[in-house]
Amino acid sequence: MKHILSVSLGSSRRDKSVQKEILGEQFLIERRGTDGDLKRFGQYLIENDGKVDYLCVGGTNLGLHWAGRFYGFRDIERIVRHIKQTPVVDGAGLKNSLERETIQMLQNQGIVDFTTANILITCATDRFGMTEAICELSSNYILGDLMFNVGIPIPLHSTRSVDILAPLLLPILRRIPFRWLYPTGSKQDNVRPKYQHYYHWADVIAGDFLIIGQYLPARLPGKIIITNTTTQDDVEALRSRGVHLLITTTPVIEGRSFATNVMEGVFLSLMGKQPGQASATDYLEMARRIGWQPEIRELNPPTVLSPSEGRSDSD
Repeated sequence: MKHILSVSLGSSRRDKSVQKEILGEQFLIERRGTDGDLKRFGQYLIENDGKVDYLCVGGTNLGLHWAGRFYGFRDIERIVRHIKQTPVVDGAGLKNSLERETIQMLQNQGIVDFTTANILITCATDRFGMTEAICELSSNYILGDLMFNVGIPIPLHSTRSVDILAPLLLPILRRIPFRWLYPTGSKQDNVRPKYQHYYHWADVIAGDFLIIGQYLPARLPGKIIITNTTTQDDVEALRSRGVHLLITTTPVIEGRSFATNVMEGVFLSLMGKQPGQASATDYLEMARRIGWQPEIRELNPPTVLSPSEGRSDSD
């Protein structure tokens, strides 16, 4: 049996372990949260080196990607350099393939019209494949990197802005504690509404669910959420807020949409390849072999809002 272990800086309340047969292979897929404890996160990874088939970094990334450059997080690099036997992945391969393909499929199948929708992407440098695919179709989007990750309330309206800011800011941000940039531990369980105007402006909200979820408004009638890593509790939270469609880019297994880092470990294991050996085409071919499709769940009927309904200028 192949063992895919995701060790996450996130809340242990989101832990999950399932056994699943995929293309004739038996898998134990496990997610273990460390509640924001970086020391325990490192210990779990190092203790399981050589004991599992793939180690997957969750609740963080190995780093961020933009314009063909990689900016590794120093906190995470210090830990991963001690892992000598088991391959380590963070989901970047699927972000550059499945997430990009998801956007094109939704457009081609008429499920989401990105050419006319208002789109909020919470962090372009995290979901770089999804962002590039959306921005090729749309000119009406907001990139929330400064707002959602740095706390600067300035929306970005073009990828050119990220082209300019990324080489200036990311070399600095990669050196600061990761918990300053991303909700870890118990912060993942707390919702503090913020940037409400942008949530209400958007028809489509796309990105990492924990980034989206940290500032969720009380109501989001008629919205479309494109994300992954959703639990049953997350689904019910979105349903209660009136969200129309929840679209997850990774397969749902026993009610859980696992993170890209977990599924990248599964894909590479099936391909018999190491990180860095698989191309975007390889990932898409494996996705077709397992019958992958984006998971589309209608949580509520579509809603037509009046101009004033659900809108707020308060952040």
